[in-house]
Amino acid sequence: MNGTSWLWSGVARGVAVCAALAALPACAVRPGEESRRHGDEIVVAGRFFRTGAPVVLWTDPGGYDAYRVERRFVPIEASSWEETVKVWTDPASGAVATPNRYSMRRRGLSAEEIEAVRGGGWTLEMLQRTVDQFVLHYDVCGTSRVCFRVLHDMRGLSVHFLLDIDGTIYQTLDVKERGRHATVSNDRSVGIEIAHIGAYPPGKDQILERWYARDEQGWQVTLPSHLGGGGVRTPGFIGRPARDGPVEGAIHGQTLVMHDFTPEQYDSLIKLTAALCTIFPEMACDYPRDAGGALVTTNLSEEALAGYRGLLGHYHVQRDKIDPGPAMDWDRVVRGARRLLR
Repeated sequence: MNGTSWLWSGVARGVAVCAALAALPACAVRPGEESRRHGDEIVVAGRFFRTGAPVVLWTDPGGYDAYRVERRFVPIEASSWEETVKVWTDPASGAVATPNRYSMRRRGLSAEEIEAVRGGGWTLEMLQRTVDQFVLHYDVCGTSRVCFRVLHDMRGLSVHFLLDIDGTIYQTLDVKERGRHATVSNDRSVGIEIAHIGAYPPGKDQILERWYARDEQGWQVTLPSHLGGGGVRTPGFIGRPARDGPVEGAIHGQTLVMHDFTPEQYDSLIKLTAALCTIFPEMACDYPRDAGGALVTTNLSEEALAGYRGLLGHYHVQRDKIDPGPAMDWDRVVRGARRLLR
């Protein structure tokens, strides 16, 4: 047998062996083989769903874990729940906050279903009956790392997603959990904190001067020096507002000014919105509109909020909130998500 015929004989034998193995169900899975992750998945009721945007889960290196009870951004010897209680105890009432920054959804569930899910065992179908709102916030922290520190270490709150200035989405909780971010909408909503320093009345917007500066390419985000890189995942990232210049508008009838979000944030928000509106059929891919079809710029009435399904600003839920502010380009988000849905 010459070298060539020997080679092809070996190939044929190998093909035959592979075909035989493939026909055996037991050989389809190799114990210990790592499953591939794409890096754009979010977790809903324990299941992975693709978004097309960069996602860091709470289980990933560099992720933010809202399930943990210890504080993340204090010295480790002061991070335990026992030490946290000393900080969170109200001297007047003696009340101590719960170690959990989240709780269990109950909306639309029977007593039997509540008993079934209290250990975490949600089915996707049950969660789809419960969740129908997506609440957008800006964090007034500037970066997602600072936002998680404030929510988790200082306020005992939580949100499902953080969206940093470079477009990285951080998921801190499975969507099945009831995050603490939007009062009366918590039980039925998904929440996202978008990294941004916020909106301010004209003449009282000095903080914008510390967070934004102009160069030859236009406006850019300038993180204060004490933040270092701010925890932004993309090395050397320079964030630039999607619109070049401050945006002025009214929320609750109050004139406010702010810079726009970054194109990277809009791109990831559009993809996440499309994913959520696909996963949750009751969540309309739209924002609150008045009789003429224009964006509602104040809070919804109790009755209107109870019947609303879709995207919301924090200010649509609460009269005392103004986020995500007048610069949020709702049409850009909704039109972009609808294109993906089609």
